[in-house]
Amino acid sequence: MPEHTRIIVIGGGIVGCSVLYSLAKLGWTDSILIEKRNLTSGSTWHAAGNCTFFGHYPSITRLFVNSVSSYLQAESESGQSIDFHSTGSLRLATNEKELAYYRSLEPLYDQLGVNYRVVPPTTVSELFPLLSTEGVLGAAHTPDDGHVDAFGATHALAKAAKIRGAEIRLNCEVKNLDLLQNGSWVVHTEVDDIVTEHVVVATSFWARELVQHLGLNLPVFALEHHEIVTDKVNSLENVEFELPSIRDPYVPCNIRQEGQGLLCGIYESEPIPWATDGIPPEFAEDLLPTNTSILDQHMTKLIKRIPVFENLGIKTIFNGPICYTPDGLPLLGPVDHFPGLWLATGFAIGIGTGGGSGEFLANWIVNGHPPYELPFVHPSRFSKNLSKAKAIDMIIETYARGYSIDHF
Repeated sequence: MPEHTRIIVIGGGIVGCSVLYSLAKLGWTDSILIEKRNLTSGSTWHAAGNCTFFGHYPSITRLFVNSVSSYLQAESESGQSIDFHSTGSLRLATNEKELAYYRSLEPLYDQLGVNYRVVPPTTVSELFPLLSTEGVLGAAHTPDDGHVDAFGATHALAKAAKIRGAEIRLNCEVKNLDLLQNGSWVVHTEVDDIVTEHVVVATSFWARELVQHLGLNLPVFALEHHEIVTDKVNSLENVEFELPSIRDPYVPCNIRQEGQGLLCGIYESEPIPWATDGIPPEFAEDLLPTNTSILDQHMTKLIKRIPVFENLGIKTIFNGPICYTPDGLPLLGPVDHFPGLWLATGFAIGIGTGGGSGEFLANWIVNGHPPYELPFVHPSRFSKNLSKAKAIDMIIETYARGYSIDHF
């Protein structure tokens, strides 16, 4: 007889572990997370760990805010450090439209109980003395956010979930899943079959292939994404605090302190799709070859914004696949016409929103309705007839916008 369980979460990244932990907090401990390799093996392991309260999309602000609190709670329960750096963050305004938009968000953050204010260029210089404020009109400042260790946060969630009674199976690949006539699901792994009431697919850019045999057309694809880590910045020795994270729509990029150096994630204007015909079976904890030629124009802008960059040595350049949907928002919620099947995939900002997203989806599953309205993330927002070519074109356009607010 096949094994039975109440719910299976497929995928052991930050999002899958968050869903498992949040379900356990709500009393659903007859649950199994299945990961084909190790926790964080997908794209979580090379994530920068940024957890800012002002991300690309203010429509999902609550997911950002709730993520940090979820990670901290898991750390407290598990004893596993998440290495949270409460540096705060700044989102730069480079024109009057951006500045007015940031000010318009003050009531939203006040409603959420988040410390948020729009500060002038002089304050930006005080908080990030390495930064040139030429062309900067101000910034949105959230002083209580920062960054975590992605590996530590994932393992804190996993350990806390297991303490509450959930189960995790590693090195166990899910081969397929099928809907039975009685409404249950059977998950076929390389070891055995498991029958379950609910399945959560939290497999990032693998999700499209996993459910394609069901007739589903998930517009989830990967892009190459570069991050630069510099050598030591000598002038940081004179700064008595850790620098806040920066979001700059001009470069566009995000920047934060990494030890005594800087870490910078670039949103290339001509991003390169990766493995759009299928993820290589052997791909695991891997990076992609660097392509510095597409960074040149951005490096010129970066040096203008952070002048010390011009003379800094580069410790390393990462190029890792990052998961995207056509509008840059995750697929989070039930799949129409497939009762018991849930998606938690397509996260371009997995660490920043993973904790809040896990809470959101777990409450929806357990209570039968979402805890608050967030139609922007419903999987049904995309037509099943959206072509692969069109989806990829939209993803490229969305990624290249970086931190622009023109589409809001």
